[in-house]
Amino acid sequence: MPLRYFEDFFPGQELSFGPHTVMRAEIVAFAAEFDPQPFHLDESAAADTMLGGLAASGWHTAALFMRMMALGWLNASASMGSPGVESLKWLRPVRPGDALSGRSIVVGVRASRSRPDRGFVQFRHEVANSRGDIVMLIENPIILGRRPS
Repeated sequence: MPLRYFEDFFPGQELSFGPHTVMRAEIVAFAAEFDPQPFHLDESAAADTMLGGLAASGWHTAALFMRMMALGWLNASASMGSPGVESLKWLRPVRPGDALSGRSIVVGVRASRSRPDRGFVQFRHEVANSRGDIVMLIENPIILGRRPS
């Protein structure tokens, strides 16, 4: 896959990635290490919560998103990182057996005024389950290198 530079991104562009099927064992393993709340660890404990059953940690969903995006398009770009995440929303629980997929939608592009070798691409990232429900939204800029002359 050819390297994508700042100049290759334009508003309205969509980059798709995934899928990844989330298994019960990985939900529990992630939660046991990083987010040991009962509704991420045990079905019976989760049944009486607002989640209504075992669900992946939102941080697990975010980590899966990052991996899918990196393998889907980011590693084949001139990415220089990101200054941060402006918005992160978990909209629906991620359940065992859900096949997650995503898309990164370019919202805007801006060349750096102080560093001519790079620009900022503003994204809205959506992660959906196998039923098409959006489970997570992220908005953030990514710094991308300009195409060498």
